Amino acid sequence: MFPFDVILFDVGGVLLTNGWDHRERTAAAERFHLDAAGFETRHLAAVDAWERGTITLDTYLDAAVFNQPRTFSRQEFFAFILSQSRILPGGALGILGELAASKRCMVGALNNEARETNEYRFQQFGLRRSFAVSFSSCYVGLRKPEPAIYRRALDILGVAPERVLFIDDRPENAAGAAAEGIKAIVFQGEGALRSQLASLGVL
Repeated sequence: MFPFDVILFDVGGVLLTNGWDHRERTAAAERFHLDAAGFETRHLAAVDAWERGTITLDTYLDAAVFNQPRTFSRQEFFAFILSQSRILPGGALGILGELAASKRCMVGALNNEARETNEYRFQQFGLRRSFAVSFSSCYVGLRKPEPAIYRRALDILGVAPERVLFIDDRPENAAGAAAEGIKAIVFQGEGALRSQLASLGVL
């Protein structure tokens, strides 16, 4: 018997680059000549609501970037955000494809992401072809590592926690899943993950 009914992947830091993490925001501040400290403060004040899906991209950009007149457009800035999304070198995209193709279990996403960037990343990198389900923060209104997001996923899946495997690059997110009884792996590269999955009887 296959050891899990469901395997859930984080996206940024596991399959793709984070896309809009501190490094990318620093690059944006340099590219668009923003005050980096002020931009970061405004970003942090707005990103939680954006990733929960309670505000739109325009509202986020109003708060974080266009709090004053700029010499560039919203479209230019959002295009820069999207350009930061790439396949993660040494990531688990190949493993995701193998597991989805095997049809031995349900494969899905459990990630923190704003709706506009999430939908771009899912489409641009073909993730929807592998994901049968998506517990993205922008869809469920909850964020990792809050216990409620893992409980919501379990409620919707209707499976026992021990029948779910979760893979995330951030220890605090893996620990949050483990606290709800989910088997969790901290992603440390494709090779390490393949070994861990082999030891669990997944690969």
